[in-house]
Amino acid sequence: MRAVSPQSARAALDTAAGLLGPLAARDRPLGELTTYRVGGRAALYSEPGTVADLERLATAVRSTGIEVVVVGKGSNLLVADSGFPGLCVRLGEGFSGIAIEGELVRAGGAVAYPVLARRTAAAGLTGLEWAVGIPGSVGGAVRMNAGGHGSQTSDVLCDCRVVSLLGGAEHLIEAGALDLSYRHSTIGPHDVVTEACYRLAHGDAEQSAARIDEIVRWRREHQPGGQNAGSVFTNPPGDAAGRLIEQAGLKGLRIGSAEVSERHANFIQADPGGSADDVKRLIEKVRALVAERLGVELHTELRLIGFEEGS
Repeated sequence: MRAVSPQSARAALDTAAGLLGPLAARDRPLGELTTYRVGGRAALYSEPGTVADLERLATAVRSTGIEVVVVGKGSNLLVADSGFPGLCVRLGEGFSGIAIEGELVRAGGAVAYPVLARRTAAAGLTGLEWAVGIPGSVGGAVRMNAGGHGSQTSDVLCDCRVVSLLGGAEHLIEAGALDLSYRHSTIGPHDVVTEACYRLAHGDAEQSAARIDEIVRWRREHQPGGQNAGSVFTNPPGDAAGRLIEQAGLKGLRIGSAEVSERHANFIQADPGGSADDVKRLIEKVRALVAERLGVELHTELRLIGFEEGS
């Protein structure tokens, strides 16, 4: 969307709030909805529970030009301390259902991936055990083709249903039309994944449960807890971002309330009560030092919300 003046932005916000009524709330803390638990507020916030709600949101966005951001479980987001000046959309409980029909599984966009992993394993289906280690939602996982432990969403995804907050109508997209690749899909920043369909295989519930336990143990042993959003940078082809950051001597590097994890260098931790802007500054510092010392340009998989371009 094109840049607008502060006065125009405020007018658009007021108009959108009026159009949405009780479907949206003003000045909602947003940072606390992320796993970083730092950052500011959303000027306008909505948790739609139906496709009709999403279509109403789309009408408000189209008619006002208000900025909009879609939030899932907040496990891949960093919200600026100044907050987000537009509309934040996070799917409500109406999109949290799971239906299992033979080898086909349909899950709402708000379903947490670990929940989906455990539910399908308990039903005797195999193919999503690895998802227990992905702290995001179905919608977010489809959008970024989330993966881990040698598997990824594209391995089992059949199709998804999407509502564009710029277009309005819900439509079905086959997996083959999503251009799924490493941490990439054609799902745009204004698109809301309302449902995804997966094709799994019949397996053994006990074996699947054991695999899930193994993954959970591995992650506890190798990845830090606390306030972070998992991997900050995507892995360059044939290499690992964490290895490069460690080779550059950056484990433990700190700026203010943010620190490169000593346990896993591709994790940046935020102190309780810390600053999102400190995390952002540390991300840029790490990127610059890896490029300077190793000649490799790192790219973030973390979504940055509310920061000015170039800041």
